[in-house]
Amino acid sequence: MKKTQIEEIFRRFSLQEPEPKGELNYQNSYTLLVAVVLSAQATDTGVNKATAKLFAHADSPSKMLELGEEKVRSSIQSIGLFKNKAKNIIALSRQLLDEFGGEVPDTREELERLPGVGRKTANVVLNIAFGQPTIAVDTHLFRVGNRTGLAVGKTPLEVELRLNKIVPDKYKRHAHHWLILHGRYVCVARKPKCPICSINEFCVYPEKTKISP
Repeated sequence: MKKTQIEEIFRRFSLQEPEPKGELNYQNSYTLLVAVVLSAQATDTGVNKATAKLFAHADSPSKMLELGEEKVRSSIQSIGLFKNKAKNIIALSRQLLDEFGGEVPDTREELERLPGVGRKTANVVLNIAFGQPTIAVDTHLFRVGNRTGLAVGKTPLEVELRLNKIVPDKYKRHAHHWLILHGRYVCVARKPKCPICSINEFCVYPEKTKISP
């Protein structure tokens, strides 16, 4: 894809949604971290329902430890893999207190040392909590990158690295939000809404012209 086309894609996204936001509810960097850990293989809506009760009682590492693993597990049992996630939340809360003074670190390396935190989770936290121009590749963004031809890759890391190279610096801060939202609401998995897609003319998806509104 040409550089001018890439520039135009993100220009259009920026006009549609100048300040895109993630859809997970949180109160601070710690609750954001917990919410993102819980969101693995779960919907944001499902996570928000579970964390509404959880965060009302525990919005810091110390309060989460006071709550205890059993109560955390009970609060999030509607979410997939809730037993392992509850264990990770308690473990990462303890590690935050022991190693970081209860504060969420602002580097990928430190974040990835926490239980249950992988590269995607770290990138989300760095972007939203600390304003860093990281790109978190989830299933939606992976699909959009490959389907449109914007960033083709066999793995999420390949797509992320490709996007880091091609996305103009002035758009990088919000790039992953725009692409995720585009994949969630327009370039959906089963029947992409190509006729209403704002970047349709740049997309190389071979089936796009065969899809009706």
